[in-house]
Amino acid sequence: MNEQDNLQASWAENIIIADADHLDRVAFDLTVNFERMLNRRIPQADLARWIDCIALDGGVREGDNHTHVIFIHSKEKTAFDNFAPNHFENNIHGQAFRDNLGEFTLSAIPIETGVGGERLLFDTMSLVCQQKEVKRVMVVADEDKEWDDLRRLLREIDDEKRITLFSMRPMPGGNFRQEILGYSLMSALGIRGEELGGMK
Repeated sequence: MNEQDNLQASWAENIIIADADHLDRVAFDLTVNFERMLNRRIPQADLARWIDCIALDGGVREGDNHTHVIFIHSKEKTAFDNFAPNHFENNIHGQAFRDNLGEFTLSAIPIETGVGGERLLFDTMSLVCQQKEVKRVMVVADEDKEWDDLRRLLREIDDEKRITLFSMRPMPGGNFRQEILGYSLMSALGIRGEELGGMK
């Protein structure tokens, strides 16, 4: 499979897998809601900041870590609408950055015709979880489409792996941790806690 060829060159200890179309929709919804609530323009989400927040929520700490971030997107969608940088092929795929959490390498994998997005995310997750080098896996999935399959998969995963699933609402549990996706997106969108604290 083409997406597996993209991933198998080397395995990072930390893997982030994101349904990019779902992530972009959630960022849009939050932007619209908070612009109305805060009565100000919300900028595009800072992609690197969002990745840092997901990594921290998934258990990555300061140090010389390596994290591979995999965005799975529909073939007709060539860019994020609500993140910067945004273009999958030109600005994201094959790029990398380094900060206090270590090095992050980015991949963007389009869904080929005839392959459902949830199936590709599930297959990628299954492949990643089989790798002994991988210690932490963080997944952003559409809870309305992908959750049941992922939960079944994770029942069989090695307990030594730390798996964290991110969604917008608490979901029935399993052999994984859960975090609310909205918190990382609020940080990436520049929404400050004190702004919310001052609201009636």
